[in-house]
Formats: sequence, C-alpha cells, structure tokens
Amino acid sequence: MKIIILGSGVIGVTSAYYLSKAGHEVTVIERHAKAALDTSFANAGQISPGYASPWAAPGIPVKAFKWLFAKNSPLTIRPDWSLAQIKWMAAMLQNCSPERYQVNKSRMVRLAEYSRQCLIELRAHENIAYDGRQQGTTQLFRSTKQLDAAQNDIRVLSEFGIPFELLDLQGVIAAEPALANSTVPLVGGLRLPNDETGDCHLFTQKLAELCANQGVQFVYNTSVDELLLQNNAATGVRCANAVYHADAVLCTLGVYTPFLLKGRLDVPIYPIKGYSITVPINDAACAPLSTVLDETYKIAITRFENRIRVGGMAELRGYNKDLLASRRATLEMVVNELYPNAGDTQKASFWTGLRPVTPDSTPIIGATPIKNLWLNAGHGTLGWTMACGSGKLTADLISGKVGEIESADLAIARYAK
Repeated sequence: MKIIILGSGVIGVTSAYYLSKAGHEVTVIERHAKAALDTSFANAGQISPGYASPWAAPGIPVKAFKWLFAKNSPLTIRPDWSLAQIKWMAAMLQNCSPERYQVNKSRMVRLAEYSRQCLIELRAHENIAYDGRQQGTTQLFRSTKQLDAAQNDIRVLSEFGIPFELLDLQGVIAAEPALANSTVPLVGGLRLPNDETGDCHLFTQKLAELCANQGVQFVYNTSVDELLLQNNAATGVRCANAVYHADAVLCTLGVYTPFLLKGRLDVPIYPIKGYSITVPINDAACAPLSTVLDETYKIAITRFENRIRVGGMAELRGYNKDLLASRRATLEMVVNELYPNAGDTQKASFWTGLRPVTPDSTPIIGATPIKNLWLNAGHGTLGWTMACGSGKLTADLISGKVGEIESADLAIARYAK
C-alpha cells in the first residue's frame, strides 16, 4: 500500500521503519527541516517500561492542589478555560480511581515492555548508535514515606514479572557510585535493571536516515493543511504546494493531532509542557552511570556519553512554549544537589517541549471511525519508551496482521464508551 505518515518525531519515524519493512511505500511529511526537532528533541532520555504509570492516579487531585502552593512544584496548572482543557481535565479526574489506574497501568506496561523488546531487536539488526546504555534506572527516595509508598509500584511490577531491586542507601550508592557525593539525604531507591537510556533525538535522526536509504520518502519543511476525505475515507492530505494521495494516512502529530482532525474526530490529547537542560560533563567520576529519577521533584537525570540530560516538570498551560528561568533553576538545583561537580550547569542548553497526553495516559493506537485513517499518538512522557513497540504494532495493524500484543483497548474507540 501507499501510506502517508504525518510527523517525523520518534513515533512517526519508527512507524515508517516498520511499515517500510512490511513492504509498503511510505511517505513522511514533516513541517520542520529534519526529523525529531519537536517533542523528541531533548526529552529526559530514559527508556523505562517499569516506570510506565498514568498521570491520572489515586491521590493526584489532592497532590495537585498542594503543589499549587509549593516552590519548585513538579506540576503547575494555568487554566485557560478553553473547552479542550476543561474536557481533558474532567476526563483525567475520572481516571484517578484505583480501578481505572490499574486498567490504564496494565495497558501502559504491556505496550512499554513490548516496545523494549522491539528496540532490542531493532538495535541488534540495524546497529544504530545513539549514546545508549543498558544499565537500568533508579528511582531515588529522599524520605521513608516515599520508600514505603513504593510498595504500591512493587506490587504492579511483581504482577507483570518485571525485575526490580528495592535498595537501601548503600545499595543506591553501589548502583550509582557518584551519589555518595550527594548534598541531600537519601534513604533508598527502587532500581529496574532492565531499563535503558539513550538520546532519542540522535536515535530518531539516524533511523530516519536509514529509512530514507531504504526507500522511505521524507518531505520536510511542509505543513499539512487538510486531511482529504471521500465517502468518509481518508484519501490523502493537502499541503501548501502539493496534494499527496495514499491508500492510508497515519497521524503521528502528537499534541497537534486534534487540530488536523477538528470537526471530524474528537481526539482527547492535550499538551503537558516539560523542560530539560543538557549539561556538559566536567568530571565523569562525579556523573551518573545511567538514569536516576528524583521522586521528590519528579525529575530524571540521565547520562549520555559526554552529557547529562536533566528533564521533568509538568505544566498545563496550553501550547505555550516560553522558557521560564525558574524551571531551569529547579533542574539545575536538583542535578547539583545529587551530582555536585559532575557538570557545568552554567553552560547547559535549555529546552522545553509539549508532551501529548491522553486523559488515561494510554496512547491512542489503531484504526479510527474514518476509514483508512490511523492514529499513533498520545504517548505523554513515554514516547521514547513506547516508540518501537507502537511503530511495530501500528505497522502490523495497517498491514492487516494480528498484533503481537493485545491492542483493541488502545484504539480511540475506547473513548466512545
């Protein structure tokens, strides 16, 4: 089939890879000059299936209220009173029950674990280098209350057979020796030895080059103006200077997906803004070995080859992409507390991106009520974690195959219930 993919972030490019491997003629349309220049550009860098958890969780409404008054809060809400924001927040609150959390968590872990296996196979087959490390991730606890609360996550990890290690302070330092220099007290951690790290931007651009060499056509610097329909079936897209026809259209536009389909299909994806700094390493012995997740500030610190990526925060403020100095200060504070002298934060680059989040935190993957229109969007903070599995699953479904994992509950039809 002739297939058009809209967007060349990590979700779009992995989809292009697997669709091309399945024998389809693939064209990717991207508004930027290269792949992975938007949300995939400078994310936190961890590939963490075990930490795949819904934003909507029991207790979050109360925590969110308290965070409104906290300095360095991991969550900030700026109501714009738009219908999209109100509907999304209401739907998210409905997913904060223990029952919904369990359902959504199981979906996310299923897809994330599958994606990890797909990445391992892709990496072995294509030999792509992207500053990847396979040394696990460690969630850091600064209080015994946080350590005790980890039992809830441990139960879920045990249920899904995901290896984990509950560590005391000595165990944390054994896993991440440079944390012996931390200027703040730590009481323990939860380590997932199977998790990985890597530069998502580097991976996506290299995979895009590989796809192009294997026949995938990339059309850059081109925005999509309109989805073309005939008898409620997608037939292609209209751009500023050309019309592209296809047998199927796959939308991987992340937070911009609702705009393309407005008035035709209600896609409940809303942007949650995040920030990162990328710090050059001064002293490798003082730097992390892999990824640590600071439970207090919900910030991830990830080691690349000669850089440290520090990412986190969550802001509900629409499509605003202003770089706030206060957010940079929080990221710098956390990395300097945990890894003093590791890098020069004054020389760090500062970035912000919009994560595409659904009310239940589960991505939307599969067919839509519009024939020949497919979705692969809404991965939130886990686009890098879920990319390869989402791309492979989407390619199988479009090709008329049965997916290697259960996928019916990932489609947009779940919101019609």
